[in-house]
Amino acid sequence: MAKKSATQRENADPPPQPVDAQLVAENLAKAGDLWQRILQELTAHTLSHAPSMGSTDPMALAESMLHVMRHMNVDPVRVAQMQLGLVQDHFKLWQAMTGKLLGKADAPFIEAAPKDRRFRDAAWQESPLFDYLKQGYLINAQWLEAAVKDIGGLDAHTARKLNFFTRQFIDALSPSNYLLTNPEAMRATLDSNGDNIVRGLTHLLEDIEKGGGSPRISMTDESAFSFGRDIAATKGSVVFENDLMQLIQYEATTPKVHKTPLLLTPAWINKYYILDLSPENSLVKWLTGQGYTVFIVSWVNPDERQGRKEFADYLLEGPLAALEIIEQITGEKQTALIGYCLGGTLTAITLAYLRAKGQQDRVVSATFLTTLVDFAEAGDLSVFIDDTQLTALEERMSEQGYLEASDMAATFNMLRSNDLIWSFVINNYLLGKQPFPFDLLYWNSDSTRMPAKMHAFYLRSMYQNNLLVKPGGIELDGVPINLGKIATPAFLLATKEDHIAPWKSAYVATQIYDGPVTFVLTDSGHIAGVVNPPVKKKYGYWTNDRLPPKPEDWLASVAPEHKGSWWPLWDKWQQKQLDGEMVKARKVGSAKHKPIEPAPGRYARVRA
Repeated sequence: MAKKSATQRENADPPPQPVDAQLVAENLAKAGDLWQRILQELTAHTLSHAPSMGSTDPMALAESMLHVMRHMNVDPVRVAQMQLGLVQDHFKLWQAMTGKLLGKADAPFIEAAPKDRRFRDAAWQESPLFDYLKQGYLINAQWLEAAVKDIGGLDAHTARKLNFFTRQFIDALSPSNYLLTNPEAMRATLDSNGDNIVRGLTHLLEDIEKGGGSPRISMTDESAFSFGRDIAATKGSVVFENDLMQLIQYEATTPKVHKTPLLLTPAWINKYYILDLSPENSLVKWLTGQGYTVFIVSWVNPDERQGRKEFADYLLEGPLAALEIIEQITGEKQTALIGYCLGGTLTAITLAYLRAKGQQDRVVSATFLTTLVDFAEAGDLSVFIDDTQLTALEERMSEQGYLEASDMAATFNMLRSNDLIWSFVINNYLLGKQPFPFDLLYWNSDSTRMPAKMHAFYLRSMYQNNLLVKPGGIELDGVPINLGKIATPAFLLATKEDHIAPWKSAYVATQIYDGPVTFVLTDSGHIAGVVNPPVKKKYGYWTNDRLPPKPEDWLASVAPEHKGSWWPLWDKWQQKQLDGEMVKARKVGSAKHKPIEPAPGRYARVRA
């Protein structure tokens, strides 16, 4: 029998214990002491990070709320109708719950969405009290969302921002997030005589100390992973480095390899090893197993020394520098590119830059994974993009030359707050359990900083003004960037539930590039849809040779869903772009570019 890990042992539900008044009192006393320490830490942090008078509302939410109040005052009849509807719904719920108490087995008055995991515990259905709390919350949530969406006179950005933060407010008020209204947490408290509260507050204090006074919620058992051994563990070496990146070359695992090497360019918003997680989830390891010579860019985790780095520096010192080194190591003038998320945006810019320089033949093919080049509809991230918020962000970054990793992480976690915030509040703090080991969440917790000048340019030029899709809209290193001139064969992968790069926005690139384009849509989201190994047989994908202007028309005529991973499909496509020539497996590095250090390298090991 396999030995249980420390996390599994701690998380195992103990057998129910009879209530021990003395033990309850002792645990409550411990909880009181812990709570005092927590308040001291939070108060000290709040006082030391008090906002200046000019930045008390950087998201301009007060202005949006004032608009809501004005709208209500202008149309009091509509407000009264909405309030009456809310009262009627609660009266109907009361009638339904009365019937349930009398033994009637009627369907619930309102039900949670099928994918809503907050109310999975049986007590939310079986207990009249908790069922009433759940349904009452769902009625209020539905009413509030409808009330906000019904407000007229808002511009599209303000409306989206108001809707987004209303959802944050609604999610925060869920009864599942609080001890006395969460049946699972209440059972744990009674069964353990309050020991779960002590453990939960201990976890909260540890997370506050880890975050320097502001909670940095633990999402996984980080002690379960050894960086470079069982995560980011594919064998390879750093063969080149500059101020912004280390270039890693991986060891061949087949006797012969494709003549044309591969360069992977990930986003610099997170670490590169999302493409090299634990061995069973590693795209890099799988690619070496298919006979590719794989190089990857590992971006630096910047500090004040890189504060003046510009977007053009990421182009020149990133993929362009990598292409030079790859040619010197392999002797090949052509390379196949793979870009992920923002790394895909940079890959598109690289292709346009090379085309303008008359060097487009240096790249044989390009793969874009969940990539935006048209930012007109950038999903919920766009709620953070307006003059007020960007000015506040630029002022904050200018103080130290970079954006704190915690700020970036908090933004992305808010996009899926129930999954990435509240589920861990419940598990870690209410139930007093350790989070389970999960390689993807280990990576998600390993956030990176952003150089101030580069990040401001990226947000202003692309997210706010959408200049990248305008021919010559941005100029880098004196070269106007025109994506419409890209003639390189392209493979575009989007994910159906992507909350960062919405698939319909990623599809727009099919109408921009001038060369042959293949578009594939996968199931799941921004990460799980990409990191989908064939052995897992988990998510499927859709294909369609036709590329109509509208993504809805593409989806309406797609082939039936293909079962399994998109990785083998891409491999077949990639091999069609190559000349088929295989060469003897290459050694890592060369006489000129000797291995500097083993992968994952120093840059990836720096934690913010």
